[in-house]
Amino acid sequence: MPLNPESIAVISAVRKNLESCILGKSFEIKLLLTALLAGGHVLIEDVPGTGKTQLIKALARSMNGEYRRIQCNPDILPSDITGVSIYHPHEEKFVFRPGPVMTNILLADEINRATTKTQSALLEVMEERGVTVDGVTYPLPHPFMLCATQNPIDFEGTYILPEAQLDRFMIKITMGYPDADTEKIMMLSHQYGQPADALTPVTDMFRIAEIQQEIRKVHISDAVTEYLLEIVRSTREHEAVLLGASPRASLAFLGAVKAYAFLGGRDFVLPDDIKQLAPWVLGHRILLRPESRLDNSHSGAVLQSILGQVQVPVSVER
Repeated sequence: MPLNPESIAVISAVRKNLESCILGKSFEIKLLLTALLAGGHVLIEDVPGTGKTQLIKALARSMNGEYRRIQCNPDILPSDITGVSIYHPHEEKFVFRPGPVMTNILLADEINRATTKTQSALLEVMEERGVTVDGVTYPLPHPFMLCATQNPIDFEGTYILPEAQLDRFMIKITMGYPDADTEKIMMLSHQYGQPADALTPVTDMFRIAEIQQEIRKVHISDAVTEYLLEIVRSTREHEAVLLGASPRASLAFLGAVKAYAFLGGRDFVLPDDIKQLAPWVLGHRILLRPESRLDNSHSGAVLQSILGQVQVPVSVER
């Protein structure tokens, strides 16, 4: 199905907004928009001060969506995220007070500082798009996206995310430091305040939900589907891998490559889309064997090995 020019213009405007706030990170912004349009969640892992929070704040402002931020720490409770039922004496019944999770864009800052019990409160949120309190399930606003950040350096007072939770993040992003020229421009642009605070919305969440539905119709041929599946299955069979990518990863990968093709201005998926996204969609889902980690192997190297071995389709049907 041909792409809707209006939808392309809307996403281009959002992308332009983000690039005006977070300089020199066009590819990372493209990955974030890929997850958004595919209906997935994002984990951003990097050192403090690289623009993680500002990026998510700018995204929510660009779409005029509801935005909430949770500062995770060991003291935060699951009810601080999901909400709690409070007894109302005049009505003589319990009334649900929703937590910050009832929003369109939720930022869980330093998610690995929350205890495992609190982290588990986000499992239902990420998968079922709802929260259950006192036996009653409350649906989240649509669309909903969880963006979590974590610091890979400071391990004191942190709790490693379990594999089941990592598997629920569609994409894991690393921001990295800007180059010297970009950092100089950034310094000058921040003299009069945060650029994200001056952004004006270019669309709304209802329109984003429509575009998400359009992206489901992006074509992927049988040959390219088999190529994607073979890469995922190869992660389970590689000698260096203890735990490979799950069937949930296959579904997330399929949705991500369709959104990535859309951002590339195409209504069909190419094998190159799969190769470019594989490290960001599958890298955090692969658990290496202890002996492989001792040899300084990492998931990125394993994926590059797999991509070099799996045969690329020579023709793509549109």
